[in-house]
Amino acid sequence: MPVLTRLIPSPVVVDIRAGALDDLAGLLADQRISGSGNLAIAISGGSGQALRERLASVLPGADWYEVCDGTIDSAVQLADDIKGKRRYDAVVGLGGGKIIDVAKYAAARVGLPMVAVATNLAHDGLCSPVSTLDNDNGRGSYGVPTPIAVVIDLDVVRGAPVRYIRSGIGDAISNISCVADWELSHRVTGESIDGLAAAMARQAGEAVLRHPGGIGDDAFLTVLAEGLVLTGISMSVAGDSRPASGACHEINHAFDLLYPRRSAPHGEQVGLGAAFAMHLRGAHDEAGLFATVLRRHGLPVLPEDLGFTVDEFVRAVEYAPQTRPGRFTILEHLDLTTDQIRDAYADYAKTIRS
Repeated sequence: MPVLTRLIPSPVVVDIRAGALDDLAGLLADQRISGSGNLAIAISGGSGQALRERLASVLPGADWYEVCDGTIDSAVQLADDIKGKRRYDAVVGLGGGKIIDVAKYAAARVGLPMVAVATNLAHDGLCSPVSTLDNDNGRGSYGVPTPIAVVIDLDVVRGAPVRYIRSGIGDAISNISCVADWELSHRVTGESIDGLAAAMARQAGEAVLRHPGGIGDDAFLTVLAEGLVLTGISMSVAGDSRPASGACHEINHAFDLLYPRRSAPHGEQVGLGAAFAMHLRGAHDEAGLFATVLRRHGLPVLPEDLGFTVDEFVRAVEYAPQTRPGRFTILEHLDLTTDQIRDAYADYAKTIRS
């Protein structure tokens, strides 16, 4: 008998709205994630403390764990601390990407479900089956279960630095370029492609790209948050980061590795990388649309907007394929020389300026 359906790993509940944080305890009880309120909650030492004061009275059974950074050592330490205390119903990551990634890894290590309570929308990792953690060799990606619940309070998100929201916009829009790279690899190398994962990632990016609203609008923030969540689920469907990682992310990794003290937020770099990658594949109208939307939301579209010279950008693009060996994107397909990259960039800059 043919398999007619498949199970998709995804959260049992996604709550995106203003005031969602105030209902956290009730949501966890209603969804039978934690009726007792016995939770291990990971927070940062900065803004996390204010959130602890806000929630402590409604979560009296919780233990709070301060996480100092986004390293594998911190994630292992959190797991050890949780394991050595009492029996918890779930691990809650309350904060930005670093806190959530540490909590995801620690929860997987101790075998507990994980709840992601995102306080900003900087990237698509809040619902992904991956923890990105710093290690002795730089930065690594570790496979983990998808969060059992995702909570995003728009009031809290608006209180975060606006640059975090801009970064999330760049990351979401880059999906369109990532899926184009995946489809290119399918045509050229025969790499298998998951149509459902590709559709989810692409539509999430298109929804953000074509939304007329701005950063201050709840309607736009909701679409952005939904897009980032859907992107994470698309990676779970694919069993890989492929739906949301292409040439633009290779360029981003190159910036991080070549200029570690000067690199910009993830979404800003991948947004620029996506616009340039679209230009490389000959989709000049799409590259122009990317640049227009990125500019409208205050994101960079040229390397100098990020504080890099043209030569530094060219070097990053040239180095980019080395960051993900085995991944095939427009960069590997074209295999451009240094001079060809420089010429392509000059044409890109001229196109988007016009």
